[in-house]
Amino acid sequence: MDKLFELTPAQLAIAQARREKKKQVEAFQANIKATTTTLLQRQWLNVSPPPKSLTSSVKILTWNILAQCLVRRTLFPTSDCLKSVQRHPLIQEELIRQDAQIICLQEVDQLEKLYPVLEKSGYKAHYASGRAKKHGCLIGYKKELYTFVSDKTVFYDEQHIGTTPDQGRVGASFKTRNIGYMVAMKSKTNENEGIIAATTHLFWHPKYTYERIRQAAILLREVAAFKESLSASAWPCIVAGDFNFGPADPGYSLLTGDSLLPSQEDAIKPSMVVHSSIDITITKNAPPTEEIKEDDEGNAVDPDRVITGARVAVDSDGLLSTQELIDWFSALPNLRSVYADGLQEARELGNKVARYGDRVAIPDERQGAHEPEYTSYTHHWQAVLDYIFILEPPQKPVHIAGLLAPLTEEDMTPGLPQQRVSGSDHICLVAELAW
Repeated sequence: MDKLFELTPAQLAIAQARREKKKQVEAFQANIKATTTTLLQRQWLNVSPPPKSLTSSVKILTWNILAQCLVRRTLFPTSDCLKSVQRHPLIQEELIRQDAQIICLQEVDQLEKLYPVLEKSGYKAHYASGRAKKHGCLIGYKKELYTFVSDKTVFYDEQHIGTTPDQGRVGASFKTRNIGYMVAMKSKTNENEGIIAATTHLFWHPKYTYERIRQAAILLREVAAFKESLSASAWPCIVAGDFNFGPADPGYSLLTGDSLLPSQEDAIKPSMVVHSSIDITITKNAPPTEEIKEDDEGNAVDPDRVITGARVAVDSDGLLSTQELIDWFSALPNLRSVYADGLQEARELGNKVARYGDRVAIPDERQGAHEPEYTSYTHHWQAVLDYIFILEPPQKPVHIAGLLAPLTEEDMTPGLPQQRVSGSDHICLVAELAW
C-alpha cells in the first residue's frame, strides 16, 4: 500500500494562513455588499403617458462611471469609496436597479468586472476606445429586445472637418484620443422598427472650447451619415454621453440649434490654439511649461487651469473660424435634449425639481435652462456635463414618457463618489421614450 502523503508543519501553517486570508476576503466582500444595497432612491418622474398610437418605446441610460485608472485621492478628497472593490458594487447595483433597455457608458475600464454583470443582466455589450487609451465607451442593449445591425467608431483626431469629411482639413487643436461610438439595433418585438444609440466622451480640458465643438460637430455629422448608410431614416437616434460642457456653453447652443451670443463667441476665440501633441516643435522651441498628458483627466483638479504647451493657431493649421463653425452646424440636424424638455414638463406638472436655470441665468427663449442642476458633483467641481439628446425621424416626434429625477445638491454633498449615493463622480441619467 502506498504511504499517505503528509504535510509538514510549515505547509500546514501556510494552508491555515490561506484559509484565514480567504475568510477575511469573503467577510470584507460581504460587508461591501451589505453597504451597497441601500443606494439613495431617486424619484421616477412620469411626465405624461404616451398616446396609444405610438408602437415603440425604450428606456435608456447614460452614465460616466469614472474609470478606475483616473481615480486620484487629490481629485476626490471628500469621497469615501475610491477603491475598485468599493465602487464596482455601487455601479453594478445602479445599473441593475435602473434596468434600462439600452445603456451608454463612458470612462469604462476593468471590462473583466463589468462584462459578467452585464451578461447576467441580459445585456449584449459593445465597447470601443481611442487608440491605446485606457478607458472607452460602451453601448449595451437587452438581448431579448434587440439584435445587432452595425456599429461605428469615430476617432476624432483623424476626422476631417466640414460637412463632407473628404475635404482633407483636420483642423484639430489637440490630439485627445477621444471617440464617438454608435450601434444600430433592430427590434425583436416590432420587425419594422429599430434604433440607433450613439455615445461619446468629449475632451475634458475646460479651456479647449473649440476642440469640444469640433468633436461635437464630427459626432453629429457621422451619426447622420451612419443612419443614412443603413437606410434607417425612420429610426430614432439617441445621442447620449459626457460632453464636458454646460448648457450655457457655445457647444450646447450649436448642438441644439440656438444662435451664439457674443459672449459665447468670445469664449471660443482663446481656445483656437495648436497644442504640442499636434505640433511637436512647440515643445522643442518653447521653455518648459505644464504639459497636459493624453489621459490627464485624472490630474484635472483645477477647473480653471489655463492652456499651456500650445501656441495661437495660424491659417495654415486649418482650424475653423467661429463663422465656419456656425455654418457647419447650420448644415447639420439639431438635437433635442430629453432632460431639458422632460424636466420642464415635470415642473409644470407640479414636481419640485431643481434645474440648471435656477443657478445660472439663461433667457427663456434659449435652450438649456431646464437641464438638471448638476450631473457631476465633486469637491473640486460641480457642473452639468451629461445629456441624453434625440435625433428625431422626419415627421415622427419622440414622446418623453418619464425620466429619473436628478440627485439634489444636498444628496451629493460633500462630493461624489459616495457610498449609498453614487459609485461615480457623475450621476446616471435615465429616460423612457416612445414613438
